[in-house]
Amino acid sequence: MKIDFGKTAIPGAGALVVGVAAERRLSATAKAVDRASGRRLTRAAAAGRFSGKRDEILDMPAPAGLALSRVVLVGLGDVSKVDALAVQRLGGAIAAHLDHVGEKTAAVAIDAMPGATLGTAAIAANLAYGARLRRYRFAKYRTKEKNNDQPTLAALTLMLDDPKRAEQAYRPLAAVAEGVFLTRDLVSEPANVLYPATLAERARALLRLGVKVEVLGERRLEALGMGALLGVGQGSERESQVVVMRWNGGPARAKPVALVGKGVTFDTGGISIKPSAGMEDMKWDMGGAGAVIGAMRALAGRKARVNVVGMIGLVENMPSGTAQRPGDVVTSMSGQTIEVINTDAEGRLVLADVLWYCQTRFKPRAMVDLATLTGAIVVALGHYQAGLFSNDDALADQLVAAGKAVGERLWRMPLGEDYDKDINSDIADMKNVGAGREAGSTAGAQFLQRFVGDTPWAHLDIAGMAWSKKGDAVTPKGGTGYGVRLLERWVADNFEGK
Repeated sequence: MKIDFGKTAIPGAGALVVGVAAERRLSATAKAVDRASGRRLTRAAAAGRFSGKRDEILDMPAPAGLALSRVVLVGLGDVSKVDALAVQRLGGAIAAHLDHVGEKTAAVAIDAMPGATLGTAAIAANLAYGARLRRYRFAKYRTKEKNNDQPTLAALTLMLDDPKRAEQAYRPLAAVAEGVFLTRDLVSEPANVLYPATLAERARALLRLGVKVEVLGERRLEALGMGALLGVGQGSERESQVVVMRWNGGPARAKPVALVGKGVTFDTGGISIKPSAGMEDMKWDMGGAGAVIGAMRALAGRKARVNVVGMIGLVENMPSGTAQRPGDVVTSMSGQTIEVINTDAEGRLVLADVLWYCQTRFKPRAMVDLATLTGAIVVALGHYQAGLFSNDDALADQLVAAGKAVGERLWRMPLGEDYDKDINSDIADMKNVGAGREAGSTAGAQFLQRFVGDTPWAHLDIAGMAWSKKGDAVTPKGGTGYGVRLLERWVADNFEGK
């Protein structure tokens, strides 16, 4: 879909979308159409019980005398309470509606409204952003589709008094959208197409944006002593990889911010094999790594003024004659030993070595890891927000605020000495699971904390958020791209230019 910004005018074709605030207060363009049509909009709103509440939509045929296919009234509600996130959701709803009714072109009139907290440029930029996020589709493997499944909207124009300012505001949002789409693509790919080597190649594509990309193969990982990560992948014929991505947009000597992602490209559970029902979903067990790649794409795409390191551990967890067994003991890069009680608790083994390598090599200002780590976090929080664990209160607060601002919510979960004792092993320094089914997500986070040193660190368990079976206002079904917008906003608000 092509997005343009232009001056306000009644278009000569396609659909016209106009805003209506609470209590049927028409925007300036809506008033002009209403007057020209003999109050058709006012009468249609009254007849359809359309009051202008937020997210209400009233679709009506174009009044006589206008070369339009239809006029769409959208409810704004109380404009003093409409923030950027609400506008993005409205943009998504408008795009979905226009596709549903089969429109090919549409124009949205962005008029100044008394009492509005956002200017017209910000509204136009965020409306376009939301529309673009909503219209993502992963149709790469579809050879046949019904006509009503195919999106129709080819061009959307945002009309306002200062289109250049709106376009300028939209440009960085468009870069973030590209990062979200990259993550959605990666999470949606099947495991026979996306495995450690091919996912590393997808990360290499960031070279064209100025990101430095380094891929470490198994020989290098063995030399570094990454026994925890390599143990997970030893049952697969696919070689494990670690990818290091560096965006240097800040001062040369400034310490970077670090993003770390779990990249299990397929998780059978290994010898502790999962039930067959639903195992196909485990293609997206690399959602954390996907989010890190997408966030690096977003930051580089908008030329962020900050130094960021993105590091991902890529493995395939398969059962075979060479697979890791329950009861095996591995030595991590840190030198700490781990008794592997359950080979399906593999993501923390991957992250253990990558976190240690990241904090020792780059000494970051702060380090955040993302992982589809535990089913326990889904039991606790459902599919509405991710779990947040942190050793630093200020960092935790920053991430919660960033998540709230972009609509990717976080809920802080506990860490503590009692939980830490649960992962002590009788024969090694630790084991990779806690006390049975109790506090499973905390046990995973507590395990990871042993590999971060004194670095301010947060762990985001995104197991319930990487994939959606129903979608929402700006996210279709499938891969969500969760984490990209959150990380980009966190970096922008707390580190960029500082």
